[in-house]
Amino acid sequence: MENLFPPIPSEVILPLAGFYVGEGLLAFVPAVAAATLGSLAGALALYALGRFGGRPLVLRYGRLLRVDEPRLARAEGWFERHGDAVVLLGRMVPGARSIVSIPAGLTEMPVLRFSLLTAIGSTVWNAALIGAGMALGANWEQASDVVGQASNLALAALAATAIALALWAWRRHARPSPGDRDGNGADE
Repeated sequence: MENLFPPIPSEVILPLAGFYVGEGLLAFVPAVAAATLGSLAGALALYALGRFGGRPLVLRYGRLLRVDEPRLARAEGWFERHGDAVVLLGRMVPGARSIVSIPAGLTEMPVLRFSLLTAIGSTVWNAALIGAGMALGANWEQASDVVGQASNLALAALAATAIALALWAWRRHARPSPGDRDGNGADE
């Protein structure tokens, strides 16, 4: 559900599942497998949205999204170069878990590769959250608080990196070339 309806975060649900594992009410491997299958199902639905309707929808609502054809082409190129890492690691970052599926579909990442990367990243994340709930036992809420804070730090670091890269690219693009006198590329 988290992939399709983000207000249900895994950081809350899975440590509780870990508590139940610790109490003997659930088994660890089936709990991780169920969480991973759920993550994969939601991710595949969003992947299909990107693959079969995403680009026209993005361009149709481009003004609202502040995206035009050249920006979308650059974003797709970046995702094609770094998509595997984005899909794999994005499964462990709040907000990104859902979003990375759409550009993967847009760039037509092979569905088997997408599924494998999603399954690996989701398994690691789900096992860590369930394990944290097991370790903390009845204090599973503390696990969700700790993981939530760590996830927020990871998201802030990711956002800061994206902003720094955007500023670097903007400054590089805004710099006049050596032959320009007025800085806008037009010769007088």
